[in-house]
Amino acid sequence: MRERRIGIRELRSKLSECIRDVKQGTTIVVTDHGLKVARIVAATEPTEDKLAALKASGKILWSGRKLRKAKPKVQVRDGGTVSDIVIENRR
Repeated sequence: MRERRIGIRELRSKLSECIRDVKQGTTIVVTDHGLKVARIVAATEPTEDKLAALKASGKILWSGRKLRKAKPKVQVRDGGTVSDIVIENRR
Protein backbone atom coordinates (compact mmCIF):
# COMPACT_ATOMS: atom_id res chain seq x y z
CA MET A 1 0.00 0.00 0.00
CA ARG A 2 1.45 3.32 -1.08
CA GLU A 3 0.94 6.47 0.96
CA ARG A 4 1.06 10.01 -0.35
CA ARG A 5 1.09 13.20 1.75
CA ILE A 6 -0.64 16.29 0.41
CA GLY A 7 -1.52 19.68 1.87
CA ILE A 8 -5.11 20.92 1.98
CA ARG A 9 -4.51 23.67 -0.57
CA GLU A 10 -2.88 21.26 -3.02
CA LEU A 11 -5.66 18.73 -2.46
CA ARG A 12 -8.26 21.30 -3.52
CA SER A 13 -6.49 21.92 -6.80
CA LYS A 14 -5.68 18.26 -7.52
CA LEU A 15 -8.75 16.47 -6.13
CA SER A 16 -9.55 14.51 -9.32
CA GLU A 17 -5.96 13.28 -9.56
CA CYS A 18 -5.98 12.25 -5.89
CA ILE A 19 -9.24 10.32 -6.28
CA ARG A 20 -7.75 8.47 -9.27
CA ASP A 21 -4.73 7.55 -7.14
CA VAL A 22 -6.97 6.34 -4.29
CA LYS A 23 -8.91 4.12 -6.72
CA GLN A 24 -5.58 2.54 -7.69
CA GLY A 25 -4.74 1.74 -4.07
CA THR A 26 -2.86 4.79 -2.82
CA THR A 27 -3.70 6.18 0.61
CA ILE A 28 -3.75 9.98 0.71
CA VAL A 29 -2.71 11.63 3.98
CA VAL A 30 -4.00 15.21 4.14
CA THR A 31 -1.89 17.66 6.11
CA ASP A 32 -2.50 21.13 7.49
CA HIS A 33 0.74 23.03 8.11
CA GLY A 34 2.60 19.72 8.17
CA LEU A 35 0.29 18.00 10.68
CA LYS A 36 -1.76 15.00 9.62
CA VAL A 37 -5.49 15.85 9.72
CA ALA A 38 -7.18 13.25 7.49
CA ARG A 39 -6.65 10.06 5.56
CA ILE A 40 -8.39 9.23 2.27
CA VAL A 41 -8.68 5.53 1.45
CA ALA A 42 -10.68 3.59 -1.10
CA ALA A 43 -14.20 2.68 0.00
CA THR A 44 -14.87 -1.03 0.25
CA GLU A 45 -18.24 -2.69 0.35
CA PRO A 46 -18.51 -5.74 2.62
CA THR A 47 -19.01 -8.92 0.64
CA GLU A 48 -21.32 -11.72 1.72
CA ASP A 49 -18.24 -13.80 2.65
CA LYS A 50 -16.92 -11.06 4.95
CA LEU A 51 -20.33 -10.59 6.57
CA ALA A 52 -20.70 -14.34 7.09
CA ALA A 53 -17.25 -14.49 8.69
CA LEU A 54 -18.09 -11.60 11.03
CA LYS A 55 -21.38 -13.23 12.03
CA ALA A 56 -19.64 -16.58 12.63
CA SER A 57 -17.00 -14.94 14.84
CA GLY A 58 -19.68 -13.24 16.94
CA LYS A 59 -18.56 -9.73 16.04
CA ILE A 60 -21.92 -9.02 14.39
CA LEU A 61 -25.19 -10.12 15.88
CA TRP A 62 -28.26 -9.19 13.84
CA SER A 63 -31.34 -11.16 12.97
CA GLY A 64 -32.08 -9.13 9.85
CA ARG A 65 -35.16 -7.50 11.35
CA LYS A 66 -35.72 -3.76 11.10
CA LEU A 67 -34.28 -1.99 14.11
CA ARG A 68 -36.57 -0.09 16.46
CA LYS A 69 -35.95 3.53 17.34
CA ALA A 70 -33.82 3.78 20.48
CA LYS A 71 -35.19 5.61 23.50
CA PRO A 72 -33.05 8.53 24.66
CA LYS A 73 -30.99 7.76 27.76
CA VAL A 74 -30.77 11.38 28.89
CA GLN A 75 -33.56 12.71 31.07
CA VAL A 76 -33.88 16.38 31.92
CA ARG A 77 -35.00 17.09 35.48
CA ASP A 78 -36.96 20.27 34.75
CA GLY A 79 -39.09 18.67 32.05
CA GLY A 80 -37.39 20.62 29.25
CA THR A 81 -35.33 19.21 26.43
CA VAL A 82 -31.59 18.89 26.00
CA SER A 83 -31.73 21.41 23.16
CA ASP A 84 -33.35 23.94 25.55
CA ILE A 85 -30.43 23.51 27.95
CA VAL A 86 -27.87 23.95 25.15
CA ILE A 87 -29.60 27.12 23.96
CA GLU A 88 -29.74 28.46 27.51
CA ASN A 89 -26.00 27.78 28.03
CA ARG A 90 -25.13 29.66 24.83
CA ARG A 91 -26.69 32.88 26.09
